[in-house]
Amino acid sequence: MCTGGVTLTGPERAEILALLAMDEMEGVAQRAAELLPKIAAENFLAAAALPDAAPALLRYCASNFAAAPGMADTLAKNPACPASALEKVAAHLSTAGIQILLDNMERLTDSPRLVEALAASPNANAEQRSTLAELRKGAPEAGELKEAVEGAETDPEKRKTLLERLAKMNVLERVKLAYAGGREERIVLIRDANKVVQRCVLQSPRLSDAEVESFAAMTTLTQEVLRIIANNRMWMKNYSVVKNLIFNSKTPLDISMHQLARLTPRDLKILSTSKSVPETLRSTAAKMIIKRSERPE
Repeated sequence: MCTGGVTLTGPERAEILALLAMDEMEGVAQRAAELLPKIAAENFLAAAALPDAAPALLRYCASNFAAAPGMADTLAKNPACPASALEKVAAHLSTAGIQILLDNMERLTDSPRLVEALAASPNANAEQRSTLAELRKGAPEAGELKEAVEGAETDPEKRKTLLERLAKMNVLERVKLAYAGGREERIVLIRDANKVVQRCVLQSPRLSDAEVESFAAMTTLTQEVLRIIANNRMWMKNYSVVKNLIFNSKTPLDISMHQLARLTPRDLKILSTSKSVPETLRSTAAKMIIKRSERPE
């Protein structure tokens, strides 16, 4: 079975043998195990890169070729790779490979051990170590959580229930909720003291345009969150998002000034007299109104 006459490419042969090595028939598994070491490492690397690679193959690669050049990063790039396999290669990931996993935070939410393995990696840079440290934190402080929930939920009973739920969650659990939870959870978690949780709310596939509009107007959010919103081209096509960011006193001035020309004459006039925005922004809006009025019809 393992050495039949069917012509296979090297990567195909590597994958089939890895699967057969897990076969319930002892003779088949033993024969496949004998042949596996004869397959060149580059064939396993090519097989591991395939989007439909079998988990058994990926686990075999992690167990036997963790230190092979490029293997760890290849496994990190493959969304089909089990977290248990990634744990085995974490020490061999490059800085870029670690970033691949951090850019897809959902893969980390079910695997605290993978987070721990990445945190111990010698190749993690300072920013990555900081993010991983945030992910390893426990439940939020009671005071911080209460303030966030009170700002998001007005119903006393719902507020109590939500507060009790979140009080038991560590950061990884809150990150998972940021991706998969409902609107009420996102409104609370965008105010979370943990920056990673805040960022994950903005990455949720369930996030609506209306939520982004409301976030852009919140003066309780950090400048980092507001900057993330401003750097999203799709969201910035929405005039309400642009307007809310400009009128938000917490928005970094460079963003507000850059978007100022997009305001309608009515909104520009309101901004020019607003006491809640920086003087520089207010005076620039006033000058822009004068300049527009001087243009020939």
